[in-house]
Amino acid sequence: MKNGVINLKTENLLSQVETVRADLNMNPLGVPESVTKAIADNMSQLSVYPDHNTKKLKEAISAYSGAKTDDIIVGGSSYEFVKILCEFTSPKKAILITPGAQNYEKLLSMNGCEIIYYSTPEEEDFTLDIADFISKLSEDIDIIFISNPNGTTSQIIDAESLEFIAKICDGNNITMVVDEEYMDFVDDLESNSSIPLTSKYENVIVLRNTTKFFAVPGLRLAYMITSNPVLKKTLEITGLPFAIGKLVEAAGVAMFTDEKYIAESRELIRTERNLVYSALSTHKSIKLYKPAANFILIRILRDAISAGDVVDYCMPKGLYIRSCADIGGLDNKYIRFCFMNPKQDDLLVNTVLEIV
Repeated sequence: MKNGVINLKTENLLSQVETVRADLNMNPLGVPESVTKAIADNMSQLSVYPDHNTKKLKEAISAYSGAKTDDIIVGGSSYEFVKILCEFTSPKKAILITPGAQNYEKLLSMNGCEIIYYSTPEEEDFTLDIADFISKLSEDIDIIFISNPNGTTSQIIDAESLEFIAKICDGNNITMVVDEEYMDFVDDLESNSSIPLTSKYENVIVLRNTTKFFAVPGLRLAYMITSNPVLKKTLEITGLPFAIGKLVEAAGVAMFTDEKYIAESRELIRTERNLVYSALSTHKSIKLYKPAANFILIRILRDAISAGDVVDYCMPKGLYIRSCADIGGLDNKYIRFCFMNPKQDDLLVNTVLEIV
């Protein structure tokens, strides 16, 4: 998009764009060249056992995220970390916020944990009512999960509110897990991240992965940040020996130190997020929820059009967007798509507006 104005006709764009996977919420810049080079340069490491301490990788993550090196635990996925947390805390009762990313329901249920869903109302634009939420945090709650930015609505909870929640959780012996899968895309992420809270509260745990921002779902690299000495010692003794291989470690060091790729990615998403939101905001047939991450949630206001209709209309044009009909707290009137490059975003906006 350019200056918030869509200048190109959809028909012309179709010849320039083959497939646009706007449903995957991944960085449109693709895999960093530094990563592919690091893997190619370290092929000889395939015959070497991994470094259990992953010292270089932790140092790179620390410089990138601001987390203390000793508080960083490296693994293959956030799902893997939640599995460990379930085993470590043996939670009997958990709170999940809806709508929101609920990737851990199965793990919690498998461990006999009762799940309480806290619903944020659509009439309040799915904004979390902090005062009401903390009123639910009693001593019988063992663990809560907060996706920030929200993995469904793309909205963010400010750091001050999160610290308020952390204090209440600390007083009630509740483990607070903040999943920051999309935090890398947020403006001023240093002041919005919960990582500083991990140094102040042993009950706060932050999860991050590399899949979305660095566009490497096949790499399988994530990290958990915690200052909890018992958890860290437990993992040291029984945790994740050789959780990642030498090639993954080399790729991780390369991506976290690739300042050019990181800066270009954030600038691209910041620009496209503002332009797409501006282009869509004047249309009365849809409702937007202001995004903080790299994707936007949209509600279709026309009675005759469903999310499935929009998805089906876009697909023959090579556009893949997400129907939110199967997401708790939403229905078949919601769609979601991520921000791509300027030409692809022109096509996305034009095509969606043709049907809604």
